[in-house]
Amino acid sequence: MEQSSNGGAADDSRTSATRSSQAYEELRTLLLSGSMEPDTRLTEADLTRMFNVSRSTMRAVLARLTQEGYVTSEVNRGVRTRNFTPAEARDILEAREMLESALAGFAAERADDEEIAGLRATLEEMADAHARDDQATYSQGNRRFHQQVKVAAHQQTLARAYDTLLYPLVMRQYRNLSVHHPRAGSYEEHQAILLAIVTRNPAAATAAMRHHVATARHALVLK
Repeated sequence: MEQSSNGGAADDSRTSATRSSQAYEELRTLLLSGSMEPDTRLTEADLTRMFNVSRSTMRAVLARLTQEGYVTSEVNRGVRTRNFTPAEARDILEAREMLESALAGFAAERADDEEIAGLRATLEEMADAHARDDQATYSQGNRRFHQQVKVAAHQQTLARAYDTLLYPLVMRQYRNLSVHHPRAGSYEEHQAILLAIVTRNPAAATAAMRHHVATARHALVLK
C-alpha cells in the first residue's frame, strides 16, 4: 500500500526528533567528559559535521543546552562552553553535597541485592586500578559508583535534581592539577559509603557521602 503524504511527514518528523535527541545526548556527554576547555567557542558548522546533522537541528540542540546551562550564548561571542565563577562553582558543589548525601541515605534503605553486588564489583575494579595507578580506569569506576548509588536510592525526584547539576564541568575547571589523582583517601571514602549501604545504616551512609563530596570540594582550587 502506498504511504500517504501525512504518514511520510510524520516519519520525517520522528526521524528529525530522533537525530536531534541523539545529537543532544552526544554533545552533552562530550561537554560533561571535561575534554573541552572552559570558554571554548562552539561553531554550528563544526558541530553539524561532527554529529552529522543539519544546522537547524544543531541550532535547536545548542538552544536546549544553553537553556539548561551547559553552554552560554552571547551576542558577538557565540556559543561557548561554561566558565564558572568561584561563587557559581561553590553553589553547585554545595548542592551536590546535599543531594548526593541524601541519595546515599536512601540507598542504604532501598538498595536491592543486585544493586549492592554492582557497587561491590565497581569498588573492586577501583581497588585494582588504584593499585596499578591507572587513573583513567579509577575515574571511570568513580563515576559509575556514584551513578549506582543514585540508582539504588530509588528516589526519582532527587535523582532528577542531581542530574541537572553541572558539577563535572566545575570539577574540570577547578581541578588542582598539582595533586595526584585519585587524591589520598578517596578509595577509603568509597569503602565507607559502601559499608554503610551494605549494613543498612542511612545515617552513616549520608555522613560518609557528605564527607566524601565535601573533601573532594575542598581539594579544588576555588579562590
